[in-house]
Amino acid sequence: MKVLIAGGTGAFGRKHLAALENIDGAEVVSLIGSDEAVTKAMAEDRGIPHWSLDLAEGLARDDVDAAILVTPTQIHAAQAIQTLEAGKHCFVEIPMADTIEDSRRLVEVANKAGKKAMVGHVRRFNPPHQWIHNKVVAGDLNVQQMQVRTMFFRRTNTNALGEPRSWVDHLLWHHSAHTIDLFQYQTQEPIADVYAVAGPVHPELGIYMDMGIVMRTPSGKVLNLSLSFNNEGPLGTNFRYICDNGTYTAYYDDMKTGSGDVVDISGDFPITNGIELMQREFFSAIEEDREPNGSVQQILATHEVMEKIEKMVNGQLSQS
Repeated sequence: MKVLIAGGTGAFGRKHLAALENIDGAEVVSLIGSDEAVTKAMAEDRGIPHWSLDLAEGLARDDVDAAILVTPTQIHAAQAIQTLEAGKHCFVEIPMADTIEDSRRLVEVANKAGKKAMVGHVRRFNPPHQWIHNKVVAGDLNVQQMQVRTMFFRRTNTNALGEPRSWVDHLLWHHSAHTIDLFQYQTQEPIADVYAVAGPVHPELGIYMDMGIVMRTPSGKVLNLSLSFNNEGPLGTNFRYICDNGTYTAYYDDMKTGSGDVVDISGDFPITNGIELMQREFFSAIEEDREPNGSVQQILATHEVMEKIEKMVNGQLSQS
């Protein structure tokens, strides 16, 4: 599989490049970046034969089968559409778009293109969450409630490496998308009801810094989601699954019972890198000519819910 990676010089793009090194048969043949010196140096250092600042140039190459887009949120949809229309399979990092209009347009293009289009919803692949999912599918667990806290400290516009960012991250269209999709994936139900509130908009970043979201499925399963960019302390997302047959917590690759006892799932998942697991699913779907787990078509339901939340919190703020 000959791969183009756009945004590979960024903090998360470097994680994708590292994961690709573990997959036999996957070869990065084109690196697309935004800074000439950095992109050229990385391509030379990693032995990537082509680099450019122009995505179209990379997509025009005959030796590119698929593109992995790890670029700023605001251009995800446009670049994914560009990739599909160029006749290449497309993996786009979460979120696949930051408006419902772009989300629907991307799904429409993917349906017409006949190429695989997958979104980087890594929670579907992280071992603790996949362990829960397998138990649900087998009938051993039934999720009654998920309590989730997503906490970061992002009062300045910097990335995970503390470097200046050229774009602004978003609690709703990025971070809540992880959990809203996961809730539907784990309960195997759509969202019936949703309620959300948001704190003040940051005067410089122009985004909500705190949000609270509650939702329910048709059968009564509940999600309580709290998100903040104002948190000082441990960063990341904590999950608590309250099930009919046990309670479990997940934090990155750690899995425990509700009482704090460690759940050893290492025997079930020899590969723990969620990014690598996503990439393997993407390539397998291409080779087997099937819909990938986390296709743009599957993820559209999450974006429909986020549109409702956006209208809700915008209306709430305009009335206050």
